[in-house]
Amino acid sequence: MPERVLVIGAGGFIGRALCSALLEAGYEVRAASRAQHIPLPIGVETCLADCKDPTRVVPLLKGCHSIVYLAATSTPGSSAGQALAELDGNLRPLLALLEALQSHAELPLLYFSSAGALYGDNKLAPHKESDLATPKSYHGASKVAAEYYIRAWACQYGGAATVLRPSNVYGPGQPQRAGFGIVPNAYGAMLRDEVLTVWGDGTAVRDYLYIDDLVALALASLKQPMTDGIKVFNVASGESASLNELFALMETVSGRALRRQYDRGRAVDVDRMEIDCTAARDYFNWTAHVSLADGLERTWRWLNTTPQ
Repeated sequence: MPERVLVIGAGGFIGRALCSALLEAGYEVRAASRAQHIPLPIGVETCLADCKDPTRVVPLLKGCHSIVYLAATSTPGSSAGQALAELDGNLRPLLALLEALQSHAELPLLYFSSAGALYGDNKLAPHKESDLATPKSYHGASKVAAEYYIRAWACQYGGAATVLRPSNVYGPGQPQRAGFGIVPNAYGAMLRDEVLTVWGDGTAVRDYLYIDDLVALALASLKQPMTDGIKVFNVASGESASLNELFALMETVSGRALRRQYDRGRAVDVDRMEIDCTAARDYFNWTAHVSLADGLERTWRWLNTTPQ
């Protein structure tokens, strides 16, 4: 009988991609989201759920073999000045899940954290999982807190969890939403011939991870779950680029110019982010396969062939 996976936060970019991949891999999928009318494949069981109360989470666990937690409402930029909103939108639903899992500690948890927001301006690079977390944003701080809450749950109740810290994820299916994802917003500005606002001078370096590579590691994590305790893995392409280098590559791929206006950098932004993925490679035999150029090409093709 197929294993059933509960995906909390299934309505987002990563959640939708993962649900589709899980279904194709032979899993039964129960998708929980605060959003209505999620565009998910036929065969996915969808549940409209606000998971801020443990009593509402417990029924979702029935018949499931593992849990994936993707729910998130913010980015480093959008969380600025919104500490209480970060608590209510991102930490409260996770804590409700952990309380529900206190009586279901046999269910392994896969939690999506963040590499880009967690390490801050720590000058050690590339960043390893053991590096000190020095977040600059409330969003990053909530990810650090979430990881420690999961660790405490596992310690107290004998639970097991895998934590993935992805870098900047992009690819087909990512919506054009201001402040959420530089790639779709830059491509959207190109298509509409609009000016893109760039925070800083464009020299900030990031690692850009194609969605299929992240999903591949998530599937590997579910096939090989932790049996006790918590283990953390960075997830990145290993190919870093400055914003200006990214824009130049996007212009080459699209054949269009990106009009942009540079504005003063924000206090929440990190100057340089390079990620070490040795742990994921060694444990899961995983590596990213899609280059930045190839991923941008695939994304541009999708944008031009799919109704938005």
